[in-house]
Amino acid sequence: MGVIRKSQPALVGVDISSTAVKLLQLSRSGSRYRVEHYAVEPLPPNAVVEKNIVEADAVGDAIRRAVNRSGTRARHAAAAVAGSSVITKVIPMSAELEEDDLEAQVELEAVNYIPYPIEEVNLDFEVLGPVPGSTESVEVLLAASRAENVEIRASVLQAGGLTPKVMDVEAFAIENAFGLIADQLTVPPGGLVALIDSGATMTTLNVLRGGRSIYTREQVFGGKQLTDEVMRRYGLSYEEAGLAKRQGGLPDTYESEVLDPFKEAMVQQVSRLLQFFYAGSEHNRVDQIVLAGGNAAIPGIAAMAEEQLGVPTLTANPLAHMTLRQGVNARALAQDAPALMIACGLALRSFD
Repeated sequence: MGVIRKSQPALVGVDISSTAVKLLQLSRSGSRYRVEHYAVEPLPPNAVVEKNIVEADAVGDAIRRAVNRSGTRARHAAAAVAGSSVITKVIPMSAELEEDDLEAQVELEAVNYIPYPIEEVNLDFEVLGPVPGSTESVEVLLAASRAENVEIRASVLQAGGLTPKVMDVEAFAIENAFGLIADQLTVPPGGLVALIDSGATMTTLNVLRGGRSIYTREQVFGGKQLTDEVMRRYGLSYEEAGLAKRQGGLPDTYESEVLDPFKEAMVQQVSRLLQFFYAGSEHNRVDQIVLAGGNAAIPGIAAMAEEQLGVPTLTANPLAHMTLRQGVNARALAQDAPALMIACGLALRSFD
């Protein structure tokens, strides 16, 4: 007689970015995923500044609206803290330690790597595998974030009617979603993929080898610059400019005068981030660039990056092979797909 396994309650992935709350819930049957519920709810300007939640009430309200609009019944959520507020280190540990002893040892060791008082920090760790060339040691990935970063995210989820169950790190969430786009890549085994997540105010580079992150860096640059220019040039409000960017309706000169210079600037930012990576590593090229985030949906941006940087470039679509539940707006979802990498990675935590 088979044992009936109680499946864990579904998790919704909630990605809190500078301009919107993105909510996604997936289901799985076999190896196929299905989008069950999804919503993107805009945030008022400056509610979140460079990934820091400034106006918790406004973010909580947006989460509640996203939950209602998505139609999800799930109440357990996974969210993530930004890379800039997380310290990660790979440290060697004895392979003989049992899990409880390992946890205690990691906490003792962490003091050496974290510049804050340990009582102000939330810690987590994951055993990556044996240290290359050694049987006695394992590599342990240590991740630490100041408790306040975790607590404010937990509190806005609760204000939105959700129970925080998983607090991830954005870079790890992207790594988790990376498997969904792996078959879209043309990278040799052991090749390097530069994943560029370009949002409203931050652009993040994540270099992955074999699906694992080996380098991450972020800088202040994003679609808000385009929105600001649209507001300035055409005398629109913040909301109007954001809508016009997505839905059109701007003068014919918009592309040549505003959009093209922004695309050029974005490609330059990608180039700069890659130069930082090359300068600090033994590598001098990547095999493929993947563009994610809201700006990745700009028509022609991947082609321009490929042409100017000389590296094959594609736009991320983590939902490419998923089916959609009836009632999910396929057109809106397709447009938002490149911006849903983090939400996808968080939603996948349902199946851990």
